[in-house]
Amino acid sequence: MSRTVVIAGAGPVGLVLAGELALHGVESVVIERRTESTEDSQGMAIHGRTLQFLRRRGLGEDLAGQGMWAWPRTPFAFFWLDLETVGEQDYTFALPQWRTERLLEERAGALGVDIRRGQEIVDARQDANGVKVTVRRQDGETYEIEAAYLIGCDGPDSTVRELAGIDFTAAGQSYYGVLGDVTLADGASDQFDSGLLPGGIFGALPLQPGQLRLMTIQFDREPQGPDVPVTVDELRASIEQIAGEAPEIGTVHWLSRFGGRNRLAERYRNGRILLAGDSAHVQFISGSQGLNTGVQDAANLGWKLAATVQQRAPEGLLDTYESERRPVAERGRTHAMAQMALLNPLERMGPLRELFDELLAHGEVNRKLLQMATETRYGADAAQDAHPLLGAVLPDAELDTPTGPTSVAEVMSAGRWLLLDLGAGVSTALADELSDRVAVVTAAPVPEIDAALVLVRPDGHVAHVDSTGSEQDGLRGAVKAWFG
Repeated sequence: MSRTVVIAGAGPVGLVLAGELALHGVESVVIERRTESTEDSQGMAIHGRTLQFLRRRGLGEDLAGQGMWAWPRTPFAFFWLDLETVGEQDYTFALPQWRTERLLEERAGALGVDIRRGQEIVDARQDANGVKVTVRRQDGETYEIEAAYLIGCDGPDSTVRELAGIDFTAAGQSYYGVLGDVTLADGASDQFDSGLLPGGIFGALPLQPGQLRLMTIQFDREPQGPDVPVTVDELRASIEQIAGEAPEIGTVHWLSRFGGRNRLAERYRNGRILLAGDSAHVQFISGSQGLNTGVQDAANLGWKLAATVQQRAPEGLLDTYESERRPVAERGRTHAMAQMALLNPLERMGPLRELFDELLAHGEVNRKLLQMATETRYGADAAQDAHPLLGAVLPDAELDTPTGPTSVAEVMSAGRWLLLDLGAGVSTALADELSDRVAVVTAAPVPEIDAALVLVRPDGHVAHVDSTGSEQDGLRGAVKAWFG
């Protein structure tokens, strides 16, 4: 059986997945239809929890060098939420998606990932031993890759999802959006502006001095297909329909169209074909929720797929990808559809919006809405009385170890499992037993982590917690569950 994984799509999700596989010694081939990366993208933001994961893969300084900054407020259905109720991990940061993609592609290349641009997957046939993937080059010639698995990270119109025969169910009302990155005519204002109006949403977001992103959203409308070119007249007409008048546009740098309906794949796996990112879920545009969810898909899938390909995974490990990640997408869809219900039709939503505005005066309401789109705790419903860290992401903390100071981010940079001993006194025999798969780190207790011993998955989620260090039999049980 081949040990190669084929990934469709060199967006952030596909590149993160390829990088995770490489950290675990699994070869991947990334097939990307685009011939080159561009400096344009619809996405203009990234969530703090995604940044937390990327920092734990050593990209913190590179990301900081991109001119990233935290938005001073975060919207929910055009209400502005109070960020004082949460920490940095639940902020939204300004960072164009193309910059994120470029950093991830450089990292994937440094890890030896084979990225093939200007090619597309046209067929896939699977059996018990693998998947035969047919790829077409730009010149029309085709070739075949024998792979262990095929992963669709190829967006809402996923070819891989279609080849796998997985339904992509639509829900809720539709919307139509158009945007343009433009330079305004001399004398026109380039200040931030946004508004929720009866006809929809209009926004003007400064990109750099003199250059704006003009964007509109109209509800109960479907966007035209990708074969229909976007025009500046379409952008101008949409702005006029919503705002009554359009600014004087000078130079147009880039135009794009987006929208449709919220969609969720009926399942994330068919045999040896799996889905991640926008090929599995598409939601109403709301604070880069799609990018955040997709990167976390890849973080969850990477180590599980690597263990499966290397035939060292316990039975059913790969199935936990769908059982953990699909409910997150369902919750995200609820979050998105709730916003749409509060936005349209605006003339009927007035009383409800007034009441909602009063509720937002309560910090707990703000916190819930901010974290609903970002915070994930696996298995929380089945373990209500469990330690609050179990299933959650291990908090960031500085660590004082016998070999010197370090941090949670640094000790997780290799993508391995982590056994963090904060006073439990793990036996040398057990540490040696785990050392081939787990980084065992001993450190002084820290206030951010209320436990003596934690076992942490490569994606940062806690798999076992021992509050006092006296329950090491429980650790052995967790190791058996996750490692077989």
